[in-house]
Amino acid sequence: MSHNRLDRIILGASVITGDGTTFHENASIGIGEGKIVFVQSGNISVNPLGVDVIDASGYTVIPGVINAHAHGCVSGPSMPSGSSPVDREVILWNRNRHLLEGTTTLLNVCGLALPEEAFAGDAHPLDVHISTAHTPSNIDAALAIDGAGLTERHRQASIDDALSQGAKALGEVGGGQTLGGGAQEYRFIPEAMKRATGRDVSPLVSRQLRNAVVGRYLRVEDGVPDGELEAILDEAGLSDVCSAQACRQVILASVMPSVALALRGLEEVAREAARVGFPAIFHNSAPSVERLIEVAEKYPSANIVAGHSNHPMFLPDESVSFARELRKRGVTIDVSTLDSIQTRWRNNPANFDALIEAGCVDTISTDYAGGHWDGILVAIQRIVRKKQMSPAAAVALATGNVARTFPQLAGDRGLIEKGRRADLVVVDHVNLGRVRHVIIHGKVVVWNGAIGGKGRGASAAERVRR
Repeated sequence: MSHNRLDRIILGASVITGDGTTFHENASIGIGEGKIVFVQSGNISVNPLGVDVIDASGYTVIPGVINAHAHGCVSGPSMPSGSSPVDREVILWNRNRHLLEGTTTLLNVCGLALPEEAFAGDAHPLDVHISTAHTPSNIDAALAIDGAGLTERHRQASIDDALSQGAKALGEVGGGQTLGGGAQEYRFIPEAMKRATGRDVSPLVSRQLRNAVVGRYLRVEDGVPDGELEAILDEAGLSDVCSAQACRQVILASVMPSVALALRGLEEVAREAARVGFPAIFHNSAPSVERLIEVAEKYPSANIVAGHSNHPMFLPDESVSFARELRKRGVTIDVSTLDSIQTRWRNNPANFDALIEAGCVDTISTDYAGGHWDGILVAIQRIVRKKQMSPAAAVALATGNVARTFPQLAGDRGLIEKGRRADLVVVDHVNLGRVRHVIIHGKVVVWNGAIGGKGRGASAAERVRR
């Protein structure tokens, strides 16, 4: 690329570069052929001939967000349970939401899709990639809980095959479906209780029932006496159609068949991660954390990421103490927004806040939360507003830090500096969670909060629907 060619200049913005420390109060950014040509403090005089000028005075420019733990954005088997693929319209909705929230690169970590399923169908400006968890125990765990989306090709695929065809990471190893977590609360337990009782059961009641039967660590010995379980059933309006003993049978049959297999899958993927040199995302929650600590010790060369370390199956002090133990073993600590920042459908920010305040967080992602996730930049704005971190340090959790942890995914993204890919987000100066413009590979893909080019042509969403 000729460094003299300019296609676009962003003028007069505050710039957070993504390295965790650098902040330019007033700077201009030159973009050419999809790359950053320069970052220069102060205003510059521009020859507008053939150069698109974006006046960003009063706004802040940050690197495009790299979301390395998301679901529901590809057409293959859904979740670590290998469930049926997400509906095409839902995939489009999910991708649009991520893009409008400032995500420019996304890793779909359901784990059992094939690489071509990330790109199947229509084009979309969001850059979506997949991960692979194709090991025997992970496939068996999926089949034990669901597996409705797994064809013979999915069941026979290997990690080496997936990586050679474009997968960018390993995982997610384990999941809320296979380790008694969120997806059990909002899908599998409610479905099982409906079959058994004919009644609808909410995710929060499902959580209460699971904890009463097997506890947060999925140990039967942690279950409560029948009297306490009966009281929960009575309060939920279920005692007339479900006894304590019948409830125990439903919960055990829904939650436990996949657990031992999923835990075995942790070691299989850690061993593969050490061998192939790609990062691996692990489901970090109360039932899996002790095994995760063990495999981190056993495979010190593996690039292990402890996903959603703020998982609601932890108490706040547990999330911090386990994060510290994992960090001692070289593990990257990821937190996910889930639905805990603004939505608060099932979760609250207590664990998220505790980990941020303890200085234990390396990266931020969304995860899925049944499709009710909150945006990453909304979470970063919360961190900044609470003065838990500087804006520069907080933004790095979703940009430069992620790029370092996931080099195969990020490539030359994640930082605003000369020669890097021009993935940029223009956000409100006062509220970093408000996205105005998004640029991917030098092209404007969101303008004034709407998907599409800078006031020209059909929007990306319209092009996908055609």
